Amino acid sequence: MARGWESKSVEEQQSEPLFGSDVLKPQFTPAELIANKKREGLVLSRTQVLQSLQIAKNPRHREMLEAALAALDEQLSKLG
Repeated sequence: MARGWESKSVEEQQSEPLFGSDVLKPQFTPAELIANKKREGLVLSRTQVLQSLQIAKNPRHREMLEAALAALDEQLSKLG
């Protein structure tokens, strides 16, 4: 039993450089990280506005949500 455990450990150690987390992780600059976080936040906000727009009944509220959606789309298009 100890032998099987050792061979598995060796196998894992040998495959680690091939599949290690450092090898597959893309390296981002701080500016790219900030842009990605901002994009994620805008996408989440857009999803929330769309959900609110689907259930909104009041025309003024719908108008406000549509304006917010347009503003979010504009910001997303500027980020690329």
